[in-house]
Amino acid sequence: VLDSAFQEGDMDTGLEDIQVPKSRALQIQAELSELTQKRETMQTTIRILESVQLNWEHFQTWTEFSRLHLSNKLAIFGVGYNTRWREDIRYHYAEISSQVPLGKRLREYFNPEKPEGRVIMTKVQKMNWKSVYYKFLDITISEARCLELHMEVDWIPVSQSQVMSSSKVSFHYLLPGHIPKTHGLYAIGYGTLSACNNPAHTSLQADEEDSCSLPQCEGENGSEQCDGGAEQGVRTWSTVTYCYLGIAEDRTIQQCLFQHFQGSGKHYAYGEPSSVTRFLQENCRSARTGQDSECSKDSQQCCAIYVKFIEVELDFLSAGSLVECLETAVGYSLKFNNKETL
Repeated sequence: VLDSAFQEGDMDTGLEDIQVPKSRALQIQAELSELTQKRETMQTTIRILESVQLNWEHFQTWTEFSRLHLSNKLAIFGVGYNTRWREDIRYHYAEISSQVPLGKRLREYFNPEKPEGRVIMTKVQKMNWKSVYYKFLDITISEARCLELHMEVDWIPVSQSQVMSSSKVSFHYLLPGHIPKTHGLYAIGYGTLSACNNPAHTSLQADEEDSCSLPQCEGENGSEQCDGGAEQGVRTWSTVTYCYLGIAEDRTIQQCLFQHFQGSGKHYAYGEPSSVTRFLQENCRSARTGQDSECSKDSQQCCAIYVKFIEVELDFLSAGSLVECLETAVGYSLKFNNKETL
């Protein structure tokens, strides 16, 4: 009886049914990840707006934004509302308008023929909302690119290499090969890794080089995968700590990063090494020798180093308070920018 109940055809059908939920589960996971990323972006945008003293402007009519009196600059803006029951204004939406001028973007957002405008109009008509408000902060092109660097550009893990020549052992970083030879912005960050004495880190003889990657690591939530591949991006805002924002104005992004990551035996054509350069040199040594690194007092841990960069036209690069802009977005001070003037 059991044999007749479980025919081979029935078993095949059952296996097919099992595959469908798995595929759907992966789709749901991807949708949740995208939703989480959007929520983080919204929270960052709201935090920036709340960090400066901006007053809410009362939205009066649907034709108000047909005029060009607002701003033709790039800006961060927010849309808020209150109700008949609570006078305090709450955020409905916030955005960094880094590609479209503020005036045009708000006219699009408050257009009742657009999906965003229909939502607002419907809320008011149905008395869900009492009044609608907006606030905005003008930003420069370079500040807009800086915020893009933070929220849209992935971190790139930097590998370390060990070279042995006779009895001397030297360590240095292996930067990715696609660093642009143009002007722009770049950031350096770090994350703590354990098991520095990984057997995968083998020495090299003479002039041989090998991209001995940092150990594999996985974040607490399982979302971070940093296998040391220099060409692989890592989207993880919470696990990588910014320590430096560089402005490649006098030199290219490639030249600036090479200057920071070069070994201690190199000659510095631009004077003494900066504090972030000394930090990288010490971390590169302590990662292999077991000495205490500056970002971790535990001798069993070292720092995984990351970089990210974005091109900015030279004519716009010097405009704006870039370090303060990034510090406001991430919510903490950049350790090695406070000691240097940019």
